[in-house]
Amino acid sequence: MLISPAHAQAVDAAAGGMQSGLLQLLPLALIFVVFYFLLIRPQQKRMKAHREMLTNVRRGDVVVTSGGIIGTVTKVMDAELQVEIAEGVKVKVAREMLASVNAKTEPSKPVKEKEDTKESV
Repeated sequence: MLISPAHAQAVDAAAGGMQSGLLQLLPLALIFVVFYFLLIRPQQKRMKAHREMLTNVRRGDVVVTSGGIIGTVTKVMDAELQVEIAEGVKVKVAREMLASVNAKTEPSKPVKEKEDTKESV
């Protein structure tokens, strides 16, 4: 026995202290991972979908504002939309205040001119 028992216990305690320190951080890391996948990531997806919805609003879409007003978009500007909420009643709404788009209109397709086709004889 070259190493005294007291010295051997001190070396084991130092190695054990290092492992227990890492084991104490493991639950915090697991909590962060759970929060990321259950809270942060889904919220980022919702924000991305909402941002995309706001950029794709077109004239003729039926929208719901965050205040609960339902109307049809009559004019699209950069930061604002003109929404008709009743016949002849138009209001300006900030684009960010839209909660959802209920009825999406189809994008208008460019009209192609008919080409004269000549039959070969």
